[in-house]
Amino acid sequence: MTLLKRFVILAAAVSALAMAISAATASGERVKQVDAKFACFINKQRFDKPQTPVVVDGKTYYGCCESCAKTLKDDPKSRLAVDPVSGKEVDKATAVIGADKAGTIYFFESVKHLKRFRVPIT
Repeated sequence: MTLLKRFVILAAAVSALAMAISAATASGERVKQVDAKFACFINKQRFDKPQTPVVVDGKTYYGCCESCAKTLKDDPKSRLAVDPVSGKEVDKATAVIGADKAGTIYFFESVKHLKRFRVPIT
């Protein structure tokens, strides 16, 4: 096989892989931005009613029960999340929050990342 044929085959394979990756990130359910007060930051669930605010170091977090509020107060790691788009750690109090149809919430560092994210179809 000539070098040119190998190159053409490789280029076609790379192009097919790029299209498959693009299709995977474009498919799936979009999340809808929600107000933080309607989310439990520990159970990562959206609620119809405002949740209990927990103020730590001047930042407001939300929990659905006393146990979640205690965790937010006592465990600094509980106040952090990983943006599923960038992989960067974000403070839940300042993050953009999105929820899927099932009510699961996700924390993002920006609205741009929220809009880009798709919940994988299972």
